[in-house]
Amino acid sequence: MAIFKFGNVKHLLLEMAQYQTVDVVLKLAVNTLATSSGVGMVRVWLIKPADHCFHCRYASHCEDKVRCLHLVASAGRSIVDGRTWTYTTGSTFIRIPVGSRKVGEIAKEGNPVAVLQIDPNDSWIADADWVKREGITSFFGQPLICRNEVLGVLAVFTREKIDAGALSMLRMVADHLAYAIANARAFETVADLRQQIELENAYLRQEIRDAKAFKGIIGQSPAIEHIRELIGMVARSDANVLIYGESGTGKEMIAREIHACSERKEKPMISINCSAIPGELFESEFFGHARGAFTGAVKSRTGYFQAADGGTLFLDEISEIPMYLQSKLLRVIQESEYQRLGEDTLRKANVRIISATNRDLQEEIRLGHFREDLYYRLQVFPIMVPPLRERKGDIPILIQHLMHLCSKNLKRPLARLTQAQLQILVDYDWPGNVRELQNIIERIVITAHAEQVLFELQRSRKAKGSMEPEIAKLLSEAKIRKLERENIQEALRLTNWKIYGPRGAAKLLGIKPTTLISRLRKMGLHKCPPSAV
Repeated sequence: MAIFKFGNVKHLLLEMAQYQTVDVVLKLAVNTLATSSGVGMVRVWLIKPADHCFHCRYASHCEDKVRCLHLVASAGRSIVDGRTWTYTTGSTFIRIPVGSRKVGEIAKEGNPVAVLQIDPNDSWIADADWVKREGITSFFGQPLICRNEVLGVLAVFTREKIDAGALSMLRMVADHLAYAIANARAFETVADLRQQIELENAYLRQEIRDAKAFKGIIGQSPAIEHIRELIGMVARSDANVLIYGESGTGKEMIAREIHACSERKEKPMISINCSAIPGELFESEFFGHARGAFTGAVKSRTGYFQAADGGTLFLDEISEIPMYLQSKLLRVIQESEYQRLGEDTLRKANVRIISATNRDLQEEIRLGHFREDLYYRLQVFPIMVPPLRERKGDIPILIQHLMHLCSKNLKRPLARLTQAQLQILVDYDWPGNVRELQNIIERIVITAHAEQVLFELQRSRKAKGSMEPEIAKLLSEAKIRKLERENIQEALRLTNWKIYGPRGAAKLLGIKPTTLISRLRKMGLHKCPPSAV
């Protein structure tokens, strides 16, 4: 008597072809077969790269330690205590070398094996007590072959004898399962590539925006010339670089120069601000995740390491990475491989790491906030970026460059500075460095009133010098309302009171026209009619 119901198998064959995820196909196959009459346990192993060699009890039987059989799906139920056998981790057989034991032999030779009457004392039986306790009488193993390649093994343990009809049917199931796995893998590869391309495109668009905003390392000071020399030394190697510098000094710009001068320049450089990633999402963002890896993971996601494959990964604010992820990052750097969340598969990581920080990492190590071993892996080649106040000779060159750039990008007339105004900018300490200088230049170009912008800058400098830094940053409610009123009036003056449209005041202020009109009413602002003469 056949142990399988033809209806179940026919339904399984039709369903397997509809799914595009390997995990779903595997679970569908083992769960359906496990519900057939007389079946004790169903398992599937797939051939994948070896990854647990140091912990595998069968490592001594492994021929090459390059690939082995991974237990990827399991189903069945005990008749003794009712437990289900769905686990694929923690089992003795989560890894089996190709060629070892019955399952390994099937994978190596590509031939099916049928044991119609199991003797619990046979040498190939790993747990004779389990066989007796569960009443297991037969074993059937089928290679999963697609396009002449063995993908893995389908194994079935039954409590009833297998007849010729059931054997033929299981052969059919194995053939369909092999092709369903191959097709699902192809779909997953396409989905991964699509995500990777989307990520690369997003970052390329950001690179274009960054290039338009600021291009190249500007300056002729000895400090800048030294940085150019360091870039020339390290760019063509694959050494990890750690860039030190205050916020706004242009650390990412230096990383881009290193990437642009490297042999990886044709591949993407992915920039990540580590301080902007929520702690619970770090691992998923860096390494990606498989579908169902956690609540809300409705589809697989490509991580930064995969998106940057062959290129460069720039980790800004590296000190913000949580300690638990630092160990995983260290492993990627050491082993050049990583795992997605919810996956056992090891993926290769061909990525160069350039990191940056505005903190003293030695102090972070002392405080227990940063791993010392990771620090030495990242700081193979350190670069120190001096603050703008220490290279004042570069300020006039930067101002000239930024004036032309902002005028072009903002489509405004080129602003001119007097020698006295230029000197004010040179004498300023620039706590926000080049980023702050760029913001000031943009304001000058937008307002076309350099004297007003510089007056505010000097007043801010005096306020900071006369008060504690924390107090100097505070503004009263009245001051905020006054500044908002002045800001709106300036926008209206620049646009000749035009509120709507791409050249209107609302667009300039970055708010909706209806919001601007509402604020004008509250402030009692209105356009005065021409004076009668």
